[in-house]
Amino acid sequence: MTKYPKRLKLLHAYIAPLLALLLNQLLAYVVYFIARIAYLLDNWSYFSESLSWEIWQGGLVFDTSAILVTNIPYIVLMLFPLHWKECKVWHLVCKWEFVIINTLALVLNLCDAAYFPYTMRRTTATVFDEFQNEGNIGGVFFIEALRHWYFVVLTVIVAYGLWKLYITPKLEANKLSWWRYDLVTLASLAAVAPFVVAGIRGGFATAVRPITISNANQYVNRPTDAALVLNTPFSIYRTIGLNVFVVPDYYKDGDEMAQVYSPVHVPNDTIPMTKKNVVVLIVESFGREYIGALNKTLENGRYRGYTPCVDSLIAKSITFTHSYCNGRKSIDGMPSILSSIPMFVEPFFLTPASMNHVDGIASLLAGEGYQTAFFHGAQRGSMGFQAFARSTGFQEYYGREDYDADERFGGDDDFDGMWAIWDEPFLQYYATKMSEMKEPFMTAVFTASSHHPFAIPEKCQKRFPEENLEIHKCIRYTDMAIGKFFETASREPWFKNTIFVLTSDHTNMSDHPEYQTDLGGFCSPIIVYEPGREAEVLDKIAQQIDILPTVMGMLHYQKTYFGFGTDLLNTPAEDTWAVNYMGGIYQYVKHGHVLQFDGQNTRSIYALSDSLMQHNLMEDGRWKTEDGKTILPQMERELKAIIQQYMERMTQDRLQP
Repeated sequence: MTKYPKRLKLLHAYIAPLLALLLNQLLAYVVYFIARIAYLLDNWSYFSESLSWEIWQGGLVFDTSAILVTNIPYIVLMLFPLHWKECKVWHLVCKWEFVIINTLALVLNLCDAAYFPYTMRRTTATVFDEFQNEGNIGGVFFIEALRHWYFVVLTVIVAYGLWKLYITPKLEANKLSWWRYDLVTLASLAAVAPFVVAGIRGGFATAVRPITISNANQYVNRPTDAALVLNTPFSIYRTIGLNVFVVPDYYKDGDEMAQVYSPVHVPNDTIPMTKKNVVVLIVESFGREYIGALNKTLENGRYRGYTPCVDSLIAKSITFTHSYCNGRKSIDGMPSILSSIPMFVEPFFLTPASMNHVDGIASLLAGEGYQTAFFHGAQRGSMGFQAFARSTGFQEYYGREDYDADERFGGDDDFDGMWAIWDEPFLQYYATKMSEMKEPFMTAVFTASSHHPFAIPEKCQKRFPEENLEIHKCIRYTDMAIGKFFETASREPWFKNTIFVLTSDHTNMSDHPEYQTDLGGFCSPIIVYEPGREAEVLDKIAQQIDILPTVMGMLHYQKTYFGFGTDLLNTPAEDTWAVNYMGGIYQYVKHGHVLQFDGQNTRSIYALSDSLMQHNLMEDGRWKTEDGKTILPQMERELKAIIQQYMERMTQDRLQP
């Protein structure tokens, strides 16, 4: 009777490292659970209406994968079959490695919780390329740490908890046979290995492919919620070196696909080209939600808006009942607006396809004798804008350095201290420089002030005080700057011979539920102003990639060109559409409906009039037109043609006609 407990104690001594490893891995699960709760609470308005058990179940799958990948070094250190490693120094190294890795995982998740309202998805590996040219990331991180001080406190508490609760195996060296110990630890490592592989892949079955970000959608009813299922370490490591563009085989016959959809535009306009100037204003974070003139029906007409200057511009412009951006980041907006290339999977110019031959409004018009220039008040190289501008035909680039060098303006005294020159002076600089250009010209400006950390010049703080959201004062400031820009431009001789297009790069913070849905998060304004032309509100679906074809149509451009969008002014309303991508799901807007497609199957379909996206028509089959015909096969067919055209042309360098 006494020998059996002794044998158990001896067995326990041999497997002490394995037991300690397993118990410590449970601590890692607790860390990821805490991170998910923090992510949820910090973004409660986005997730509160759709919480389900499946989200937590799916979260466990992705947490397992992330925990095992990030803790592989720790697992090997603990179970490496060499008895001489069993000492205090070795296990102190193991403890430090475990605490640091899992605290870092917590930090990544918490940083992403703060970033989510801007992107509505988890951060991927391209974030390192996105900000590689920025010299102010430390300052941004510090400001966010102050704003989210509770995350800092939480990180300290969790890190301390990991250190205190960590279990170090206790070995009684005098009772162990070292060769038996090495054999047991080797067997433990061999036994653990299949579980590690299965956990990383997402299951044991041989048919299971390693899980990817898109697999999160099987646990949710709407793509936005996939961010809550995922975790940031998984999203980052799973997208490192990923083959972004995979060509599907929806259509075997290229001619059949082209009949359904083709991005090659062959103008049949008989009117000679009108060489008007083209000016494109890309306004940082200037979502449709903030613009009073575009929200007259919101809250029964009581919505006031934050943009009196843009409202007055809209009264003289062409706008659309539905208008969308094609991505959720600034680097998504540039290709969409200027080259008619939407964001699918990852930002275009963070992928190898950015080396393809690409046209844009600038290069097409430069070929017609236009002078072209791009303006951005940040330092040269910021966000990769200069490289993209040059690759798409902009002959000149004017940034912060050029503004500083112009003695007519305030120089670096007008720098916001974080990103760029304040919008008001930089837009005046923009207007002045255009007056020095030879007509016809094509220019674009990318503003910066309505951006994190949501500051405005000190002289404007009393005029634009804090409101519901911290971005609102910035929107008011930028709106004022736009108003002054048009005042200045209207006095110039080139003004009446110019087509102005105003849009945003993406949307931002929201306090209206209509703009917090899967589709609402993509609602951007598209405003076309041509002095002397009658204002119109067209009952059409517009998107950023329509800007290039629409401008070409307004100019009566005669040559064949490439663009994924449509000419909004010469396309029937029933043939206008929009597409965007989020977390493995394509959203296709057409025929009065919103289709959500995961690449293989339609997951949801909503009426466009269902602004809160509360009624998935897939559940009761009510996805038919007024004449009783189903629109589902037609929408799927069209969307598949768009996706396959995109993927084929990206991988084959066919982004020109």
